[in-house]
Amino acid sequence: MKRPPAPGRPRTSPNTRAEQLRVAKRAQRERQRAAGIRPVELVLEDRQAARFRAAAASPHFRAAFEHLLGELAIDRTEWPVLKEITWNRADRWIPADEALALYERNWRHVDPAHLLTDEAELIQRLADRFGGGIFNG
Repeated sequence: MKRPPAPGRPRTSPNTRAEQLRVAKRAQRERQRAAGIRPVELVLEDRQAARFRAAAASPHFRAAFEHLLGELAIDRTEWPVLKEITWNRADRWIPADEALALYERNWRHVDPAHLLTDEAELIQRLADRFGGGIFNG
């Protein structure tokens, strides 16, 4: 005697549930990649992770996070002098404290007359934050 089918959702695919989930996750990752979204793994202590989750739920999180990234990571291609002195680097983004060190170390190659006002302000901000307000160029 045949048993009646188990109650629940009807089968809509010949694939197992695990395979359906894998296919759905793969499609989701492809959609995110196409939209320019990349997952990043961040390893934190329990207390920090809980705090980060709570902060990420705030509507102001993205703006504050963008500001933090702006303070800590510099797009070297955005600044003409920095781009010139980092010609041999492949990475687009560099840590802000490292950018200040590069400006200071290579200042002898820089013509201050060709320095844009925005870049001069960037150098001063970096010096204020990481150099105690002093630029050793």
